[in-house]
Amino acid sequence: MEIAVYNTKGNKTKRTVSLNDSIFNAEPNDHAIYLDVKQYLANQRQGTHKSKQRNEIHGSTRKLHKQKGTGGARKGSIKNPLFRGGGRIFGPEPRDYSFKVNKKTKVVARISALSQKAKNNSITVVEDFNFENPKTKNYAELLSNLEMDGKKTLLIIHQDDKNIFLSSRNIKSAKVSSVNSLNTYDIMNANNVLLSESSVKAIETILSNTSES
Repeated sequence: MEIAVYNTKGNKTKRTVSLNDSIFNAEPNDHAIYLDVKQYLANQRQGTHKSKQRNEIHGSTRKLHKQKGTGGARKGSIKNPLFRGGGRIFGPEPRDYSFKVNKKTKVVARISALSQKAKNNSITVVEDFNFENPKTKNYAELLSNLEMDGKKTLLIIHQDDKNIFLSSRNIKSAKVSSVNSLNTYDIMNANNVLLSESSVKAIETILSNTSES
């Protein structure tokens, strides 16, 4: 699959990039995408939620009134879950939400996500660039030139670049990721995926080598 390379001004250059069909034109596996995204979101959960149960509430254990003869329901201590300030029944406890997804399943998920974006014409290749200083205006101008204002975008670069990352950080709908930290959730969450020219081969190398191992 041949795709044109754009410059930072939003114009097509005379160059094209060949996208590997095994990475960008594979049959999407929806279940693999589901598992990888589910694991990513589960790993974001702290799992520190906690409520006090009856045995953890400080208060008197004295019986509130005699068992019979009051005309009302029988009651135990003030720590009864039915009373305000009492313990909570079956409340949340700290837990770990993470679970395992096989390495090859993750690779299939990322290939599926990239292929889905390619089939929807949601992938744009941009020539390699850099900013001299971190400046939000520079990144906003890049998105404007590519006619992606207000859209959720994911820029994938070959390696971490502090100036590019800091320039995009204040734009809510924009995210920058290096090839090594690429994940299925970010790909699927973006309306448009921007690939730097040098990142294309790096993505194909990483995903091809991992899927073969």
